[in-house]
Amino acid sequence: MSDVKLWDFHGGIHPPERKALSNRTPIQPTPLPARLILPLGQHIGTPAEPIVAVGERVLKGQPIAAASGRVSAPLHAPTSGTVGFIGLQPYPHVSGMLAPAIVIDSDGLDEWTTREPCADYRSLEPALLLERIRLAGISGLGGAGFPTAMKLTARPQEKIHTLIINGAECEPYITADDRLMRERAAELVAGIEILTWLIQPEQVLIGIEDNKPEAIAAVRTAIGERPFGLRVLPTKYPSGGEKQLVEILTGQQVPSGGLPADIGMLCQNVGTCVAIHDAVLLGRPLISRIVTLTGEALARPMNVEALLGTPVSELLAFAGLDETRMDRLIMGGPMMGLTLPSLDAPLVKTSNCLLAPTRSELPPPPPALPCIRCGACADVCPASLLPQQLHFFTLGQEHEQLKAHNLFDCIECGACAYVCPSSLPLVQYYRAAKAEIRELEQKQHKAEHSRRRFELRQERLRKAEEQKEAERQARAEKAARAKAVEAESASVPHQEAPSASQAAGLSDLQKRLKIEASMAQVALKKAEKQLAAHVTAELEAQVAELRAAAEAAQKALAAATAAAPAGTDAALKKAKIELAMKRAELKKAEKADADETELTRLREALAGAERNLHAAEEASDKPAPQLVRTDKRPLDEKLRTLKTELAFARADLRKLERDEATDPPALESARTRLAEAERRLAEHQSE
Repeated sequence: MSDVKLWDFHGGIHPPERKALSNRTPIQPTPLPARLILPLGQHIGTPAEPIVAVGERVLKGQPIAAASGRVSAPLHAPTSGTVGFIGLQPYPHVSGMLAPAIVIDSDGLDEWTTREPCADYRSLEPALLLERIRLAGISGLGGAGFPTAMKLTARPQEKIHTLIINGAECEPYITADDRLMRERAAELVAGIEILTWLIQPEQVLIGIEDNKPEAIAAVRTAIGERPFGLRVLPTKYPSGGEKQLVEILTGQQVPSGGLPADIGMLCQNVGTCVAIHDAVLLGRPLISRIVTLTGEALARPMNVEALLGTPVSELLAFAGLDETRMDRLIMGGPMMGLTLPSLDAPLVKTSNCLLAPTRSELPPPPPALPCIRCGACADVCPASLLPQQLHFFTLGQEHEQLKAHNLFDCIECGACAYVCPSSLPLVQYYRAAKAEIRELEQKQHKAEHSRRRFELRQERLRKAEEQKEAERQARAEKAARAKAVEAESASVPHQEAPSASQAAGLSDLQKRLKIEASMAQVALKKAEKQLAAHVTAELEAQVAELRAAAEAAQKALAAATAAAPAGTDAALKKAKIELAMKRAELKKAEKADADETELTRLREALAGAERNLHAAEEASDKPAPQLVRTDKRPLDEKLRTLKTELAFARADLRKLERDEATDPPALESARTRLAEAERRLAEHQSE
C-alpha cells in the first residue's frame, strides 16, 4: 500500500476531530418509537407521493409513498402500525419549517411485510437489479441524498471506468461510517460487489482516512483477494468531498459545473453500499440508518441504528441529554451541519449525526467584522475559489459575477469561515445567494416559457385571422358574382321570352346524351375492375359490349354537339353581366350616401354598359326580346285577418296544453276558439 500514489487537493484545514467521544462503543439499537414522522421529501428531487390513507394499517417495509418523478425515491414504513396523519409536520431545517409527511402510530409488533431477497443477483438483468435498488428507496447516505438508482443510470456515452467508495468521513465528531466499516465490513464489500457487477468498472478504489485504523483493518480483511484497491488517505478536511476524493485517488479534477461521471467515475458512500446489500440480498428497503449521537451535553455519546422518522428528542434522551448544558442542537457536523430550532424534527435519510455541544465546547462565533482581504479563505478553499470576492459579489447581489466566479462549485464545507479572522459567516452568504439565483432563474424560465406561449398564441391568432379574412373575401367575391348574375337574370325575363322551340330544343338532347355517355363510361370502368380481379370469358364479353356502347354514346354526343347552334352569343352575355354589375355598384353607392362625384362616375359607367348591351344585341342573331309582365292577385285583407286569428288561436291552445296548471275550462275555451277560427277561414275560402 505504501507504493500506491496519492494526490492532494488545493486548500483544506485540520480542525479538532473530537471523534473519540462516540466511536468507543458498538452500534446500539434504539427503542421502538411510539410515533414516527416520515417527511415525503428526504432526498434531492421531487418529493414522494402518499399511496396510503389515514387509518390504514401498514407493515414494516411496506411502501407508503411512491416516487413521483425521474429524480425521486419511494418511502417505506419503518415499523408496523396505523397511519395516523398525512399533512404538514416538523422538518429538520434551520428555518423550523413544516413539510408534508406521513405519521405512523406504532403498534409495538414490528411486523414485517413480505420480503423478496435475491441471493443470486447475477442472474438478474441489470435493469431489473437497478429497479430493485430504486424500489428500495435508497438515496445517498453521505449527506447530499441523491437517489442512488438515478446516480447509477449513467448516460450511454459515459463509460464508468472507476468506482470510488467514500469512507473518508472527514468532518469532526461524526463516526457513523467508522463504526459501520468496523462492524459491517462484510456487508460493505458485498454491496460493492453488487455495484461492480452492475456497472462493470475497470477498477474499484476505497478511500479511508488514516485516523480510522480499526475500520481500515476490518475492510482489508473483508476484501481478501478481491481486486479492490484500498487507499489510506492523510487526514484533512474536506477530503470526503466527492470532487476532492476523486482528485486524491486519481489525480484528475472534475470540471467546473460537472460531475465525476463526466470523467468516467462514480462515487458511493459506504453506508449506501450497505443499504444496497440489504435491499438486494435481504429484500430490506431503506428504513433505518446509522446515526452518531455526540456532544458534551450527552451522558452517553454513541452510534445507534435508528428508524427513519424517529423524533430527535427520543434519540437524544436515549443518549442521556442534559438540556441545561446543551447550547444548541446541530444535525450533521460542526462544519456543514444545520442548527435545529426544535427537538420535534424527525430523523431522515440524510441525518448522519446529532451534535449536542455545550457552550464552552462550541462557543458562538464573535460578531462579524469587515473583510480585511487577508486571503486566508482562498488559501483553504478546496474548490480553488475566491471566497472573499464571492462575499463582495453576494453583498452587491451581482449574480452574473457570482456565476462567472463559479459560486455553484462551492461545496459549503465551511473551511473559509473557519479560518476567517473577521468571523464572517461566508457559507450563509453563499447559501442565500445560491437560493436567490435559483429562484430568479426559475422565474426567468417561467417568464420565458410564458413569453413563448404568448408568441405562439399570437401567431396562431394571426394565422387564423388571415384565414378568416381570406374566407371572408372569397365569400364576398362569390356573393358579388352571384348578385350580379341574379340582377342580370332579374332583368332578362321582362326583356326576353325564349321561344318554345328553344326551351325544348337540342340542348336537352345534348344533356341526355352526355348523361348516357357518362353512365356508359362508369359501367365500363366497373366491369374492367371486375375483369382485372377475375378473368372469365363472360366478363370479357361484357367488357367488350360495354366498351362498344360507351364509344357509341361518345360518338352520338359529339355529333349532337357539332350539329347544335352556337347558342347565346358570348359578347351579349358578357354585356348583360357587366350591366348588372354596374347597376349593383350604383345602388350600393346610393345606399352608402356616396358623394355626387362618385355617383356621377357610376351613372356614366352604367350608361356605357347599357350602350354596350344594345350594341351586342344588334350584333347578335337572337330575336328581339319581348316584354313579359305578370299580374299579381290583389291582396285579400279579410283572408289575412282570418289566417292571423287562426295562428293566434292555435298558439294560445299549445301554450295552455304545455302548462300543467291550466284550468280545464280555460283549455276548453281555447279549443272552442280554435275550432271557430278554422270554421270561419274555411267558409271564407269556399266563397
